[in-house]
Amino acid sequence: MNDRTSPYGFSVVICVYTEDRWEDILAAVDSVRKQSLPALETLLVVDHNERLLTRLTEEYAEPRPTEEVRVLANAGPRGLSAGRNTGIAAARGEFVAFLDDDAVAERDWLHHFATAYDDPRVMAVGGRTLPAWASGHRPAWFPEEFDWVVGCTYRGLPPGRVRVRNVLGGNASFRRTAFDAAGGFATGIGRDGDRRPLGGEETELCIRLSKAVPEAVLLIDDRAVIHHKVPPVRERFAYFRTRVYAEGLSKALVARSVGAQKGLESERRYTTRVLPAGVLRGMRDALRGRSGGAGRAGAIVTGVTVAAGGYALGTLRARRHGTTFSWGPIERAGDGTAGATDTTGTALTRALVGDAEARPADAVASEGGAR
Repeated sequence: MNDRTSPYGFSVVICVYTEDRWEDILAAVDSVRKQSLPALETLLVVDHNERLLTRLTEEYAEPRPTEEVRVLANAGPRGLSAGRNTGIAAARGEFVAFLDDDAVAERDWLHHFATAYDDPRVMAVGGRTLPAWASGHRPAWFPEEFDWVVGCTYRGLPPGRVRVRNVLGGNASFRRTAFDAAGGFATGIGRDGDRRPLGGEETELCIRLSKAVPEAVLLIDDRAVIHHKVPPVRERFAYFRTRVYAEGLSKALVARSVGAQKGLESERRYTTRVLPAGVLRGMRDALRGRSGGAGRAGAIVTGVTVAAGGYALGTLRARRHGTTFSWGPIERAGDGTAGATDTTGTALTRALVGDAEARPADAVASEGGAR
C-alpha cells in the first residue's frame, strides 16, 4: 500500500461474551478508532449475552462520521468460531481483521497488515501479540516458549515478515475472498467463553485455505503489534497445565481432520528444536543462580508431557467414539441472510466418525504457528 491515508477497507471483528471485560472491550474499540490507517468499521459480536448486547448497543448508538461501530448478536452456536463467522458474514470490507476483546492494538497495526496485501497472493496476515501481565511482570517460572498459553506470540516463531502455516486468531487478518474459497471457522473446536480452553480453529482454517487456494501465501508481520491482557488466574501454574492439556486435545482434532503430516508440521520443529533449547537455557540460568531458571525448564518438560497426554487421549476418543466438527460457507449479510450459515448438518460439513481415515490437506506450510 503506497498511500497510508487511503481507505483500505478493513472490517475489524471483536468477539465478546462477558460484561466482566467491559472496560477491556471499550479499550479494544478505542485502539481501533486510533489507527493510523482508519478501519472501515468495527464489528462487536456478542456471544449469546442479551444484557451485554443491549449495553453495547446503547454505548455505540451514536455513529461517527469517519468510523462505524456495529453491535451484532452471534448468529450461530455459542463459541468463538461462530462469533467470528457472524462478523465475517456482516463485514463490508475487502479485508477482515480480528482483535481479542481483552487486547489493544498499536497505532500502526492495520497499516502493517495492509502493506502485505499489495501482493495479491497474500490471503492472510497475522501480527505479534505481547503479554500484559496483571501482576506487572512475567512470572519467574513462565517460559517464553509457552506464551501461546496466554494467547501471545511465543519464543520460536521467526522474526520479521515471514511465511507461516497458520496465523494466530486474536491478532490476524484475512482477505474476505479467503472465506469465499475455504468457508468459515469450524465449530466443534475453539473456545466457548471460559468453559472450554480449546484452540486449533485458526490452524484448521489456514490449512483448509491453503488446500482450497494452493498459491495462497500466509504471513506473520511482527510489526503489527497488539498487547493482550493476562489476568491473575492465567499467571498460575494450574491454568498452565489445564491450557496445555486442552491444546493437546485440540491438536488431536485438527490432525484427525487434515492429517498428522500437515496438522503437526510446525509442532514437530517446535518440540524437537525450540523446546529443548528452552530447557537448556533454563538449566543454564539455574546453574548461574538466575531466578526462575529451574522453574522454566520444569514448566517446559511438564508442558510437553501434559500436552502429549491430551493429544493421546483426544486421538483415542476420536477413534473410539467419533469426533465431529464442521464448517460451511459464509453467506454475506448483504446477500439477504442474517449472518453466518449454521455449519452443523449442512453442505461442506466434516464428520469424523469411528476409524474413518483422515484426509490430508495440501497446505502451504513453513516454520512457526504451533497454536
